[in-house]
Amino acid sequence: MNDNEYFGASEAELGFLKEIVRMLPAGLTVQDAHGELLLVNDAAASQLGMDGSRPSPDLAPRREACRQALSAGQAVVTEEALHNGAARQVLLTTHRPVRLAGRQLLISASSDITEQKNFEDQLFRSAYFDELTGLPSRRVIEHRANGLLARDGGERFALAFLDVDNFKHINDYYGHAVGDALLVELSKRLGRGLRDSDMLSRISGDEFLLLLSPIQSQEEVAEFMQSTLQRLTAPFFIDHSEIFASTSVGISLYPDHGSSFETLRQNADIAMYRIKNDGKGSAAFFDSSMEREALARMKVEQSLRLAILEKRFCCAFQSKVDIRTQAVKGIEALVRLRDDDGVIQAPGSFINLASELGLIDELTHLVLAEIVKSIDLINETFGAEATISINVAAKQAGNPEFMRSFAQALDDTGFPQRFMIELTEDAFVAKNHFQDEILPMFRKLGVGISIDDFGTGYSSLSALADITADEIKIDRSFITDIHKRPRSQGILRAIESLSEALGMTVIAEGLESYEELAYLQAATKIRYAQGYYFSRPIFLEELKFATTVASEARVNVASRPMQQNRQGYSRASGYRR
Repeated sequence: MNDNEYFGASEAELGFLKEIVRMLPAGLTVQDAHGELLLVNDAAASQLGMDGSRPSPDLAPRREACRQALSAGQAVVTEEALHNGAARQVLLTTHRPVRLAGRQLLISASSDITEQKNFEDQLFRSAYFDELTGLPSRRVIEHRANGLLARDGGERFALAFLDVDNFKHINDYYGHAVGDALLVELSKRLGRGLRDSDMLSRISGDEFLLLLSPIQSQEEVAEFMQSTLQRLTAPFFIDHSEIFASTSVGISLYPDHGSSFETLRQNADIAMYRIKNDGKGSAAFFDSSMEREALARMKVEQSLRLAILEKRFCCAFQSKVDIRTQAVKGIEALVRLRDDDGVIQAPGSFINLASELGLIDELTHLVLAEIVKSIDLINETFGAEATISINVAAKQAGNPEFMRSFAQALDDTGFPQRFMIELTEDAFVAKNHFQDEILPMFRKLGVGISIDDFGTGYSSLSALADITADEIKIDRSFITDIHKRPRSQGILRAIESLSEALGMTVIAEGLESYEELAYLQAATKIRYAQGYYFSRPIFLEELKFATTVASEARVNVASRPMQQNRQGYSRASGYRR
């Protein structure tokens, strides 16, 4: 339509065109070279707050974009963020200059993309920021560190790996909602005192990374971390609970401990694990000896995974003996690992690692399978009435899914009443309803319950009164040289008295000398003990030999000379069934 045709159009046609423009879903405005609005349709009036529905937003950025488009004589596409208090509206607008009827005009068409932008912002935040704490994610802190590494001049910085101590225990006891709230409050304390150039990031459940840049010296970093850890010593008040939490920290320095982000992170992680093993709640800088330890740990981890896959675990059995008759009351199944060279590894080198890696459940089932496979040899050697104890970690005891599967596996053996589960005290005191929900399953099967390592964990005499168990095994730290230690003797008498009142059998662990045995026989009512004085753990392949020897003449243990009571001496032949 040329200009003459436009002015010759009928009033009806113009009205029709105006109505169409008014009802367009996109916002449409027309303004002249002076910025005066000549046409505003309904959608634009609503978008720009010109219909009275809300206060008009600041339109200064739009006017500037319009001026630039008219001045350049070219179309301009912009994203307009219009704010009304906390509310935000985002428009995608095309400003197009046109010449019509001899006049320079600007036609602006806007689409509301607020919902799309909010969704994009949500995706951005989920990708780059932690939803719970609002802290940057790992990729953000990695990008910042890589930026520092790419700079000329090699500016020094520190990367700290922080892990909340015993966080799973806190989660189990107080619940996950309290655990989440603790992480939020803890991240606030960790973030205090940081400079704009520093960055704190949450990289997983209870793990954080802290980038300190720039730094002048290791001493400066140590002082800062000490003050940070000091802030964490104050209790956290969450959901009417007073919670104490600590954090183990490993620190690596650039360029001293690595030239890439991943190397620095790994080395800080290695230093953090050193702290975990040494007592938790403090900080340590990486050094090369830690790397050697980590490599050794990695070797054990790989060997552990392969051993489970190849079923290269074996069981040893150690007797619980009546110290007055030398009769075998029961046996404890002790898992051992054969390494790549066929050498037997003690559990201290792999049990905790198996628990960390989530392999402990499978390992426990493997132990049970070995016992069932060898039950005839076990009966011939130790007697068909001897109970068979299997260790279950507190972490497993708090897992209903595992405990149900384990209870079923015990029942499937056909002789569940022969078994006794040995648990440490924390399995009973953790707020995981072990006694209310899990224990009845095993009681129904006739499976016994033993408290292992009593006296080294959360033990208290009042807590003991609430525990439903059949047996208490007093930790060897109380038994060693008991005849020389009056204080340990007093503790032993207290535990013995209360256990007797509650109907629990007491077993002394780690008995190694005749003097220890003589004291227990003369000064206590304890009937049962376990330790190298009676026998070292016997492996399955030795059971045939042990059975043959057991059929020979018995020798009274108490009549043996003291000099024979050495740690490695096997007294399997002294057992009575």
